[in-house]
Amino acid sequence: MTEWKVLAVIFGTVFLAEIGDKTQLATLLFSAEGKVGPWQVFVASAAALLLACAIGVVAGQLVAKLVSPQLLKIVAGAGFLLIGAWTLYGGLRPTA
Repeated sequence: MTEWKVLAVIFGTVFLAEIGDKTQLATLLFSAEGKVGPWQVFVASAAALLLACAIGVVAGQLVAKLVSPQLLKIVAGAGFLLIGAWTLYGGLRPTA
């Protein structure tokens, strides 16, 4: 895969993962609140995302030395399935 294709795949995957998540909702709320300007919200939230991504890259490099990428994919997939099941179960329980 060419470098541009790799970058496009990573960008698309992360972009789709971020759409509608709690980070975007928090940013939306800060912006809608109007206590600070939109550029301040943008810069602060972009810096936070950059730092979070940097931590992810460093952690990924460290974990890759200890665990095979295939095992990591399986564990991550199982984790997402468990979180989804827990969310569905919690959403189906009657509230008192």
